[in-house]
Amino acid sequence: MFAPLQNDTFLRACLRQATDHTPIWLMRQAGRYLPEYRATRARAGSFMGLATNPGYATEVTLQPLERYPLDAAILFSDILTVPDAMGLGLSFALGEGPRFATPVRDEAAVARLAVPDMDKLRYVFDAVTSIRRALNGRVPLIGFSGSPWTLACYMVEGQGSDDYRLVKSMLYGRPDLMHRMLQINATAVAVYLNAQIEAGAQAVMLFDSWGGVLADGAFQEFSLAYTQQVLGQLKTEHDGQRIPRIVFTKGGGIWLEQMAGLDCEVLGLDWTVNLGQARARVGDRKALQGNLDPNVLFAPPAAIATEVRRVLDSFGTPHQGAGQGPTQIFNLGHGISQHTPPEHVSALVETVHSHSRLQRS
Repeated sequence: MFAPLQNDTFLRACLRQATDHTPIWLMRQAGRYLPEYRATRARAGSFMGLATNPGYATEVTLQPLERYPLDAAILFSDILTVPDAMGLGLSFALGEGPRFATPVRDEAAVARLAVPDMDKLRYVFDAVTSIRRALNGRVPLIGFSGSPWTLACYMVEGQGSDDYRLVKSMLYGRPDLMHRMLQINATAVAVYLNAQIEAGAQAVMLFDSWGGVLADGAFQEFSLAYTQQVLGQLKTEHDGQRIPRIVFTKGGGIWLEQMAGLDCEVLGLDWTVNLGQARARVGDRKALQGNLDPNVLFAPPAAIATEVRRVLDSFGTPHQGAGQGPTQIFNLGHGISQHTPPEHVSALVETVHSHSRLQRS
């Protein structure tokens, strides 16, 4: 059904196998920093018009790969598609973040929640298949979802938040409601990611973008436990190929040892974590993904190259030879800013590839 994979560097690194260079892809690599993305979005009329049209989603997913020799593509979609399919009414105003028309803030609203019919998300799975065909084996395709906790944050707050007051009020005041919501989210996310795998995704990623706002203890109970539930339900093979699973918790560096026990192949790290120390803390249990500060990309190209080399050198020489060992997937410590000069990304990608080859020589 799909063309053979020509560049498997990313998948090999996910599985802690030796590669000839450190693979790189970027969170939000298909997005507003690219003028071609903005042109396609204008044609689509809105963000949701873009995300719900498999043709447009395919077009913007491939745009960064036309500019840069990246080692993976990531599905163009949004982490909030699942609660939208639950009937919460997702919208995006230009220049603003996502909003839900009907947030989940009381017992009655939680009682109405259910795992959505995946047919409502058919546009996502159609996009996965379309992108995989359009890639024609060039690089692997990553599918993704928000984590149960991160979805719950948006579902309760109704939008992004500075203080997480509403969702934390429910967490502490009515933990029973929060657990019910998280259980539904975990089941829905697992079904959703498995459907992406069946449609052609070759790796999947859980974005626990708001896990780091939780107190110690609350993180383990309300985020980590439900991330583990999702992972335990995911397909680990499809069409005879391993499907790596990546977990990224922004602000989760303090819990790295506990996260190393998750049933996944890769841990994503934000820019606050020292990669060399993370490698020592995690040992041989996981590949590590990250973790350049996205704001480095506003510096001149020579400074970008210096910082990239520093991140690669911090991790150290990756595993070489047979079997498995410590490996890195280069990424930013969070999503690329919409204000990033596109030519600066060229300096980033070139330096990752050239310096990581030097490390192995």
